Amino acid sequence: MAPTDFANMPCPVARSMAMLGERWAILLMREVYYGSSRFDEFEKHLGIAPNILSARLKTLVGHGLLEKVPAPGGGARHVYRLTDMGRDFFPVYVALKAWADRWLADDKGPLTVLEDRRDGAEIVAGCLTRADGSTITVDDLRVRPGPGAGRYLRERFGDPAAAAGLDPAEAAHEQA
Repeated sequence: MAPTDFANMPCPVARSMAMLGERWAILLMREVYYGSSRFDEFEKHLGIAPNILSARLKTLVGHGLLEKVPAPGGGARHVYRLTDMGRDFFPVYVALKAWADRWLADDKGPLTVLEDRRDGAEIVAGCLTRADGSTITVDDLRVRPGPGAGRYLRERFGDPAAAAGLDPAEAAHEQA
């Protein structure tokens, strides 16, 4: 049986797994956040085989998380830089690292600490909060269909128009 192709699924979370679900992807992103930009740096810090590294970097560039640009000073070398998409992934990485440090670090504690370059304060993953500052947990979660949802998701998450078999545009027209 062939593996599921997440890249073609309608769910954006599934599609993100096509980009970042491969075991080296987030470690490569970690290395970029930690300052690596050259092929040899990734190879050294990760202990990854060159052929696998080349393929994984090509995938991250192809998906738009990194860009490959000529190295400063010219020559045949290139460096890898974060794109806006790669920069936007940083809070997700910080949250994953915080979770891993809490649940998977040994008794000595985290291997690395992320600090703000400006003031040296530790960078911590943010909490989900309401406008009034109170914390939101998974127990507070309610899922509703979004504007891109098809009939299945509208039915699954209780859209009355979908349950009645109506298109949301038709339902809105009927309610007007």
